[in-house]
Amino acid sequence: MEVLIYLVPLALSLGFLGLLGFLWSLKSGQFDDLDGAAWRAIADEEPDQPPVPVQIVPMDQPQLWDRRRSDG
Repeated sequence: MEVLIYLVPLALSLGFLGLLGFLWSLKSGQFDDLDGAAWRAIADEEPDQPPVPVQIVPMDQPQLWDRRRSDG
């Protein structure tokens, strides 16, 4: 029971810090646009630039795909 002398103030202080953090996030505008992020995630937008073409190199030509090799 003596441990409650330490645990109760610790729990109250952690709860108070959590409340302060929540109030700070409300004040700084963290919860202003709740739907915007959800709509941006599913928005069907075209990419600004076309994808970069990838060159496919056969594995039997190591000098092309691994320039650090000294045996090829």
